Amino acid sequence: MGPQGLAPLLLMLLDCWASVSAQTRAPQPVTTEGLNSAEAARTTLRPALSPRPPGTPEAPVPSSGPRPTPVTDVAALCVCDLTPAQCDVNCCCDPDCSSMDFSVFSACSVPIVTGDSQFCSQKAAIYSLNFTANPPQRIFKLVDQINPSIFCIHITNYKPALFFINPEEPDENNFDKLMETSEGFSLNSESELSFTTQLDTPDTAKYKYGVHLQTSDSFLRFPSPLTSSLCTDDNPAAFLVNQAVKCTRRINLEQCEEIEALSMAYYSSPKILRVPGLRAKAEIPITVHSILIQSLNKTLTQLEDTVMLNQTLVEAGDVKICTNVVLEVKYSLTYTSAGEITQAGLSLLLGTVSQAVVPLEQKFEIHFIQQNTKPVLLSGNPGYVVGLPLVAGFQPQKGSGIIQTMNRYGQLTILRSTAEQDCLAVEGIRTPVLFGYDMQSGCKLRLPQAITCQLAVKKVKNLLKGQGFPDYVAPFGNSQAQDVLDWVPVHFITQASHMKDSCQLPVALFIEVKWTKYGSLLNPQAKIVNVTASLISSPFPETDSGNERTVLISTAVTFVDVSAPAKAGFRARPTINARLPFNFFFPFV
Repeated sequence: MGPQGLAPLLLMLLDCWASVSAQTRAPQPVTTEGLNSAEAARTTLRPALSPRPPGTPEAPVPSSGPRPTPVTDVAALCVCDLTPAQCDVNCCCDPDCSSMDFSVFSACSVPIVTGDSQFCSQKAAIYSLNFTANPPQRIFKLVDQINPSIFCIHITNYKPALFFINPEEPDENNFDKLMETSEGFSLNSESELSFTTQLDTPDTAKYKYGVHLQTSDSFLRFPSPLTSSLCTDDNPAAFLVNQAVKCTRRINLEQCEEIEALSMAYYSSPKILRVPGLRAKAEIPITVHSILIQSLNKTLTQLEDTVMLNQTLVEAGDVKICTNVVLEVKYSLTYTSAGEITQAGLSLLLGTVSQAVVPLEQKFEIHFIQQNTKPVLLSGNPGYVVGLPLVAGFQPQKGSGIIQTMNRYGQLTILRSTAEQDCLAVEGIRTPVLFGYDMQSGCKLRLPQAITCQLAVKKVKNLLKGQGFPDYVAPFGNSQAQDVLDWVPVHFITQASHMKDSCQLPVALFIEVKWTKYGSLLNPQAKIVNVTASLISSPFPETDSGNERTVLISTAVTFVDVSAPAKAGFRARPTINARLPFNFFFPFV
């Protein structure tokens, strides 16, 4: 921008500054209100425009007018008026308050009420109290407040942005057009593309949560309603996603034998792949477990043989009915922890359909059952139970879950004392840390004369901490491994002597577990809140006259109850909110 273009810009900024200064210095009428005063007259301060120097180019005029009139009147808006037909304390804009009420006010809780702060000019209702008057009066001012920001909104040149756009409702005339413009209705292409992508992926070796269940030719179809109650047959079943849906189907009774979704073979003939992308010797057939037949009068009959039945159109006089129509489908799939499908079962409900029940209602369910599921033993539900082992584990990397050993009695352990008191003889033999039990154990470690201090330190640390010392301890006995933020970290502290130039040999490991009573006073639950492991070291022992040195190694566990005493009381001290009648002390006052 050259000097010629900079001069008009500076003149325009000076014009805006003069306009704002004139509005700020303009006098503001004040209206006081007493007990019988009427509504305050509103005053509007118009900005004083500075004269434009001759030859100055005019600012471009916008294509549309100024912003529309605000819907909310700030003079009639009172945000602190909470109780109807009563005066709220320190609410100066409450119309129910009188001069008698103003005399007990300390200040206005809402001194100013403004409109939208993004506009350059906005209405502002200002409230204050005049305690020098008798009786006290409320001072009310209605002014045009100026926003000094250069980014404020002065004129709205896009009026549709101030209103919500009414969406186009689908009807019989525009439904086809909306189907083409919306991406949510392209079901077939998305399903086929997703299925093709999964089949072409060679690295997929197991099913994961939400992955479509693949069959020998496509995927396992699970009808369900989509945008309406009508059944959509292209919906794929997903791994570990239990579903129970109900939808309706419009059928022509004379063509019931030709509709695949009504036949038993449509649901029992597919063969599910054991793992996605692997077809050879990995197809699981669907086994029909039970078949129930429902008559027209709703009576149920269970078939002894699970033979294949086809729907048949039967004419009984002038009435046409269709038999062996599928009404309910229930899949039960068994899977392993490795993400493989091992078994597939099917239960069917077949019925007879007449013209009176069209459109037809169908129900579909699918459930996943883990194979060889064993009950998970807990150390409490939710709080710890005295005598059960502590739940502990470690986090291999940040963001991952807690990793635990399968042996619940080996997640947090200490040394086990034996009669021989030989640390090398009891290496690998540990005792679990049980909740509520203070324990202490130890042994003697005989160090040969030729062993170095560094090698002895490594050996003693392995004896004290054991294999896989945990980083986290569960706060409750039933804490989940994926809830990492709820677990309590183990604070590891190393204490050594202050002797300089000496090798420090660990000799003791003290574990302090702090717990508290959590929950109701009638049934408090034990919750662990802090775990500290202190490794105490001492100088490496000097060589005695003999050829060996003996070091005493010890471990200890202490449980500390840090529960604060429960105090019963009110959440908030009750107060008496009452007002005496005006003539309560008459005739004395």
